[in-house]
Amino acid sequence: MDDNEQRNGVDRAQAEEAIRTLLRWAGEDPTREGLLDTPKRVVKAYGDWFSGYAEDPNAYLRRTFEEVEGYDELIMLRDIAFESHCEHHMAPIIGRAHVGYLPTDKVVGISKLARVVEAYARRFQVQEKLTAQIAHCIQDVLRPRGVGVVIEAQHECMTTRGVHKRGVSMVTSQMLGSFREDARTRAEFLAFIDMRRG
Repeated sequence: MDDNEQRNGVDRAQAEEAIRTLLRWAGEDPTREGLLDTPKRVVKAYGDWFSGYAEDPNAYLRRTFEEVEGYDELIMLRDIAFESHCEHHMAPIIGRAHVGYLPTDKVVGISKLARVVEAYARRFQVQEKLTAQIAHCIQDVLRPRGVGVVIEAQHECMTTRGVHKRGVSMVTSQMLGSFREDARTRAEFLAFIDMRRG
């Protein structure tokens, strides 16, 4: 990353100074040896953690395959690990996404489903919005008969501050098309998620 690089009207020097300000506010001396390079490291980390703003999740799903011998049953990718950050406290959200869809006449490479999850996760998020964004992206681009997304995650804004409750996970789901309308399709999808627990 170039020292003069600007993102959204903020250059690297301004971003690093903001970190120094936070260090001073917390009671630290940003000029002490152990913290001298911290602003640079934090800004670099932010470039990685929030790289999703520079990505177009829809683009990952545009390359499809139609030679599937008429396959039209459930396609599912389980346990897609992700890291995100809570938009309320900027604290990590660590979780797994389970994504399934019922294709019409085309399928997408499975790594692309993971990339869609990653692109939305690498933004400031609330889990409910993240779940809906992934489902609607798949529905809008692939136009399958149905989409299901379930996310399980732990929120560090709850475990490291506030109520300090560890071992608690939040589960959200978004069902579209036949996943919402057909109880059997929804049950099959949820059973596939539970298979890993057997």
